[in-house]
Formats: sequence, C-alpha cells, structure tokens
Amino acid sequence: MRAGRSPFEYAILRVVPREDRGEALNAGIVLHSRPRRFLAARVELDVDLLRALAPGCDPAVVGAQLDTFPRICAGDPAAGPIARLSRPERFHWLVSPSSTMVQPSAVHTGLTDDPAATLEHLFVTLVRGRG
Repeated sequence: MRAGRSPFEYAILRVVPREDRGEALNAGIVLHSRPRRFLAARVELDVDLLRALAPGCDPAVVGAQLDTFPRICAGDPAAGPIARLSRPERFHWLVSPSSTMVQPSAVHTGLTDDPAATLEHLFVTLVRGRG
C-alpha cells in the first residue's frame, strides 16, 4: 500500500420512502479511492426508523436494494452487469442520481491513508449517528 494520504470520494446512501414528503434516512456509504484501488460500501437499514417514516414501506424490499451496493462494489458477478465494470465505472454508476427509493447524496471528497478505516468512520458518524 502506498505511504501517505490519497484522495477519495464518497456518497451517502439515503432511503427516501416517500419523495413527496422529502424525508430520508441515511442507510449507507459508498467510498472509492482510485489511487488505493479501493471501492466498498457499508449499508445498514434502521427498520424502526423506516417504519416510523413510512409504515407501509416493506423493509425487506428496501434492504434487498441496499444489499446490492456492497456486492456491486466487490464485483460480485451475481450482482448483475454493473458489477463487471471497472472500479471507477462502478462507483460512478452507484452514485449517479436516481429516482429509486435508495438515492445517493452528492459526491464528497477527502484524503485518507486508510480507505477502509475512513469508510468505517463515515459509516459510524453519518449512518449510525455516533461520532
């Protein structure tokens, strides 16, 4: 692994159960560092919060949609054709604006010497709300 800090990009994955209400809950992070050849996602659905925001929303459907993000990042062939793209192409596909229930935030940038640790820090801070 390279010494020093390298640039990275990340987006927050948000669940938007009802677009008309404008409510969302953070449910994951996708992080890419081209110099470190790193692409990964961490997801976790707060089912109780989802039920409070949208009682009729099926957590199993949302959870299944979220679960595809780490699989695509890992290049899992069972995750579909997007998983076969290059790392940068997968990242840009995953963070493209979407009208589905799981929507990415704007892409943010930073510097890191450990992308996996940075992913964990962002996940704990922005998804679990502890930080």
